[in-house]
Amino acid sequence: MEIEEVSSYGALPLLSLNHVSLMCRSVWASVRFYEDVLGFVVIKRPSSFNFNGAWLYNYGIGIHLIENPSIDEFDPIVEPRPINPKDNHMSFQCTDVGLVKRRLQEMGMRYVTAVVEEDGIKVDQVFFHDPDGYMVEICNCDNIPILPLSSCSFKPRTGSFKKAAPSSCGFMENVMMESLSMDMMNISF
Repeated sequence: MEIEEVSSYGALPLLSLNHVSLMCRSVWASVRFYEDVLGFVVIKRPSSFNFNGAWLYNYGIGIHLIENPSIDEFDPIVEPRPINPKDNHMSFQCTDVGLVKRRLQEMGMRYVTAVVEEDGIKVDQVFFHDPDGYMVEICNCDNIPILPLSSCSFKPRTGSFKKAAPSSCGFMENVMMESLSMDMMNISF
């Protein structure tokens, strides 16, 4: 049996995120939301599609809406899902979180906020749902620098997982680095 290093596999030749595809009850209600709230623009989609949908574009990202024929668009949603920042979501960077909150209030939209802090740097987040309950986040996330996990100082722990070793990174980052180092030590040639 031959073991190849993971680094010998080339990553897929990706360039960027192209689009997000979402199933929706009503294409037109969703189009209005993505135009009016998030500033997307409807663009031409291939005429060969034999199902109702719409393509929108802005910020270098596409959103493809696909109407789900198994959902009756006239069925009212009895109770909206709770807005949970830990739920699946798509996130957009913004220049002014305060303005985002004011605009959402003016539109009568429900939202929740959160603040993430790391080494004195704060990120403000605003979470809300689109008409189909998909979570949207608007944030100033570029406040926190993107650091490779390898930049975290790693100090092996002794004892249980309950005791986190002091390091410049969080508990999970330290666990991941420890796991990686153990995997590397277990490789035999």
